Amino acid sequence: MSDQAAVTQILENATRGDRRAVDELFPVVYDELRRLAQSVLLDERPDHTLQATALVHEAYVKLVDQTRAPWQNRAHFFAVAAQAIRRILVDHARGRGRKKRGGGAVNVSLDEALNIAGAPPATDTLALDRALQQLALEHATKVEVVNMRFFAGMTSREVAEVLGVTERTVERHWQFARAWLYRELAGAEALGDSKSD
Repeated sequence: MSDQAAVTQILENATRGDRRAVDELFPVVYDELRRLAQSVLLDERPDHTLQATALVHEAYVKLVDQTRAPWQNRAHFFAVAAQAIRRILVDHARGRGRKKRGGGAVNVSLDEALNIAGAPPATDTLALDRALQQLALEHATKVEVVNMRFFAGMTSREVAEVLGVTERTVERHWQFARAWLYRELAGAEALGDSKSD
């Protein structure tokens, strides 16, 4: 049985309430979750206090709380994991901002994160989250694509499988979302710069 099929079977068992399956799941998905966490944290500021191991464990706890969710397959699990990782990073950034008045911006390189040449040098996690929430008001599926591609590092084929659409549709959504986020975040940064003048 392939790793993908094994993960899907374990998820199905966990969904049915098998507690042993939940215990079996962590060692099977840990390496991939850690790789995702490390990848996402590479785009954070260098002195980020959240480590990949802590991010994986916190995300897994959130995912295990959702074991009653009808997991479709491995790709669906990692799509939900991407959303959990995003929420943890946003909550961490908000907590840091509360602790340090006026501070707490977590830098994310848009150029690297969204692969857009000429993007502003950096923005913060909270601004990215606000932009994604705004995009979700009219284009929820495109935000799902961003979550899976950026936060989970999934391929277009994997995203297409989860969403039940073609790879070409995923690519169009990804291109649209990247351009939309670039415009929003570049505009917010320009607005911030003009306020400081």
